[in-house]
Amino acid sequence: MPKFSANLSFLYQDLAFLDRFAAAAKDGFGALEYLGPYAEPKEKVADALKANGLKQALFNVPSGDWAGGERGIACLPDRVEEFRSGISLALDYAKALECPQVNVISGLVPKGADLETLEKVLVENLKYAARRTADAGVKLLIEPINLRDIPGFFLSTTDHAERILDKVGSDNLYIQYDFYHMQITQGDLIPTFTRLKDRIAHVQIADNPGRNEPGTGEINYGFILSELDRLGYDGWVGCEYKPKAGTSEGLTWMKPYRK
Repeated sequence: MPKFSANLSFLYQDLAFLDRFAAAAKDGFGALEYLGPYAEPKEKVADALKANGLKQALFNVPSGDWAGGERGIACLPDRVEEFRSGISLALDYAKALECPQVNVISGLVPKGADLETLEKVLVENLKYAARRTADAGVKLLIEPINLRDIPGFFLSTTDHAERILDKVGSDNLYIQYDFYHMQITQGDLIPTFTRLKDRIAHVQIADNPGRNEPGTGEINYGFILSELDRLGYDGWVGCEYKPKAGTSEGLTWMKPYRK
């Protein structure tokens, strides 16, 4: 039986951030994830999790000026010090929130940049981050993201993610596998997941087209969720989608999976 994590950067957008915790718990979610908790003191976030009986499934390491259009800094040669400082901040929050894993957003390719240089920077940053996170007992993840939603994103396929993992050479670096992104980029969703399942630490879902709730598009989530069970995936399933109506009103798709 899959267990679902509410991505609060997408769901319950009509509520203030910390108010979303209670709403997610009321709707039957067991865990939370989001871009980052850094706008709130870690103590307040930890208290909100505890008060609502929720787990922290995942969040991203600091990813630059997201509101300003940046989408990660891990591959950028002039942001290495900032990235590495961000790992310390992420681990500080992970400890307070008892979060078992953090995700790295690789970044956009600057105009005219040399791709080999960007890959070398990303690999060296991930070597550093994988050591730091391993010492703290926290898994480190990277996420391929489709180029339609984020044009120019450096890491867009599972093949590239595998190559990065091989170059880093750490047993504490994993893939975050988002079925929505991978449907757009490459398809072959379950065969790819099956091949990579030992290198995947977290999955996320949304339907396509539209990035809305499961059941609103072309992806057969009944099959996918049953296959995740069959294949022994026991992690959280992150619900990172844009509700077509309100979040709670659109959760009818989750009814068969609620205990």
